Amino acid sequence: MASARKRIWGWMLFDLAQQPYATLGLTFVFSPYFAEVASRVGQAEGLSPQAAGAQAQSLWGAAQTVAGLVVALTAPLLGAYADASGRKMPWIIALSAIYLPCAWALWFLHPDGTYLWPVLVLFWLGFAAGEAALNINNAQLPSLAPESEIGRISGSGAALGYWGGVLSLVLMLLLLAEDGTGRTLLGQPPAFGLDPDAREGTRSVGPLIALWFMAFGLPYVLWMREPPGPARRPPVREVWRGLGATLRDLRGRPSLLSFLLASMLYRDGLGALYSFGGIYATLILGWSVVQIGLFGIVAAIAAAILTWAGGLADQRLGPKPVIVAACWALLLVCGVIVGVSRETLFGWPLAEGSRVPDVLFYLCGALIGGAGGAIYSASRTLMVRHADPARAGEAFGLFALSGRATAFLAPALIAACTAVTGSAQMGFLPVILLFLLGLGLLTFTHPQGDRAR
Repeated sequence: MASARKRIWGWMLFDLAQQPYATLGLTFVFSPYFAEVASRVGQAEGLSPQAAGAQAQSLWGAAQTVAGLVVALTAPLLGAYADASGRKMPWIIALSAIYLPCAWALWFLHPDGTYLWPVLVLFWLGFAAGEAALNINNAQLPSLAPESEIGRISGSGAALGYWGGVLSLVLMLLLLAEDGTGRTLLGQPPAFGLDPDAREGTRSVGPLIALWFMAFGLPYVLWMREPPGPARRPPVREVWRGLGATLRDLRGRPSLLSFLLASMLYRDGLGALYSFGGIYATLILGWSVVQIGLFGIVAAIAAAILTWAGGLADQRLGPKPVIVAACWALLLVCGVIVGVSRETLFGWPLAEGSRVPDVLFYLCGALIGGAGGAIYSASRTLMVRHADPARAGEAFGLFALSGRATAFLAPALIAACTAVTGSAQMGFLPVILLFLLGLGLLTFTHPQGDRAR
């Protein structure tokens, strides 16, 4: 049996292993590349540049909606079944076997739009598998240490993941991702003889994500040994009945119910900022993949530092104040996204070539990374305070359901608002409402949870 310290490090390394899918794939490299390619395809079909950009954003949002629904509908049952089976590791390994080839498949999206649809489907399939694995991994958190230490461990694990995002993004920008001139951040062609004209440097984001996951996921498998106990294959009907009873019990647990509903809304808004931030920078500010990557480095460093600090604040003050402060910071970001463009600053015209929008969005990147990391870490801790350790998989399955039950909502609202207004910028207006509603619901959540009440 691995030592307690090794188990904690193994568990934290799973965050490190999985982070590049979000940092490189969902936010800073693949999503803007996808937007660029999809917009080019739309223009080739006769759309104006603005309409093609809006269509690209709507397509990405529709795919994210479907993936979110898949996660929402499967997470509670998977978590409950993992609890009932007595083993969580086999589930994580099986989901990883789906995640890896889907990540590698990003290589096949060519600049002319070849394989656009298959790669889009595989990206979000890999995303769903990764989210399911992360949910089961989160359910192992209560077994690592006393509850008084959970906030620090959760924050440290999330911070370690963000440092992994920083390092993977730096490697991507220095060696692989090319700008409009076919050069990386070092001013050289992509490494390993990759063809910049075919965008092979940027497309290598997929293989890099897959190799990174294998390298840092191995210590997790070796060190995160589960406590000995009987393994079984419970009937699905039995698991479903137990899950149904838990859902019915929510009516008598107002603190847990309000927390799940609040997290459903503020995590939906956060996911929209992660997913559409790079697309906004591409379509509104006209940034290249390399510029967006530099923005990502700023965001990831801020996330690593502020998430670690948030873990310490969580241990001292509790998770709820950390979540509330982070939500207000993200509301500020939404205001900047809606109010700032290349030409105007909250309605005031800007001089041609002004760098004010760029500076503001870099600051927004720091807030998105730092506040998002703190929300992620503190929400895990607050869920632990509401969870029965013996049924942690089921509890975190409900937590994943709350985070994904309306995962379609923000992308769908953004897609609809973008389509109605014809503006990718105005498409972010509904996200402000999601954060405000989440903050309102949090007022009914007890800071210490409800298990002892």
